Amino acid sequence: MEPRIDYTTAGRGVMEAMLGLEKYIRQSGLEESLLDLVRLRASQINGCAYCIDMHWKDLRARGENEQRLYGLDAWEESPYYTDRERAALAWTEAVTNVRETHVPDETFQKVRPFFNDKELADLTLAIGSINIWNRLNIAVRTVPGSYQPVKSAQPRTKTA
Repeated sequence: MEPRIDYTTAGRGVMEAMLGLEKYIRQSGLEESLLDLVRLRASQINGCAYCIDMHWKDLRARGENEQRLYGLDAWEESPYYTDRERAALAWTEAVTNVRETHVPDETFQKVRPFFNDKELADLTLAIGSINIWNRLNIAVRTVPGSYQPVKSAQPRTKTA
């Protein structure tokens, strides 16, 4: 696969806008491990190879175990996730598949006990953000494989 363009240099304003979102999300108070599970799950749904590679590596660098990563595609049938993570994953799937689901009330009711209003707004923004990253990377054919995890305190040079 050959990349079509490098939006990190061709569209500097795109990167600045997206990194602004990421900065807010990182400072939101939501757990980094939860955010990366959500990012990985949305990327699986969208089929974004670059983002799957990135977030898998980020989770492994944080000490996430392989069993939870391999089970993520079938999280509803896997016993490896907390109730809060399950709620976030259900919300992720509903928001990512908004065209089909319109984010049903039933899903909202499952999420409510685990996230307050601010957390739910922040989680929804994080899901929207990864969906934008997925679309950017899929559209321009960003080649997966070269990403290496960095410390959370440092900004990524190419975020997804």
